[in-house]
Amino acid sequence: MAKHKRKEVASRVAKIHGHVQAVKDMLEDGRSYPEVVHQIVAIRSALDSVIQVIVDDLVEDCVAKAERKEPMTDSLVELQEIVAKIR
Repeated sequence: MAKHKRKEVASRVAKIHGHVQAVKDMLEDGRSYPEVVHQIVAIRSALDSVIQVIVDDLVEDCVAKAERKEPMTDSLVELQEIVAKIR
């Protein structure tokens, strides 16, 4: 992954981790399934957002390398791997 957005990705993942822990706590506290599912849906949305940040960063890296006429093989391979996994 290009390094431009790694801190943002790490920050988002840390927040998601906190939400996952909260869901675990909700289950242990006997909270209702609708409440739990509501939180899980929010987590899924946050995960999708993290994927989008990563894809955007790789695309920006490829475009920047193309503009500078630099090889972009590694970035393209990473991007292809990610796209294959999220289909």
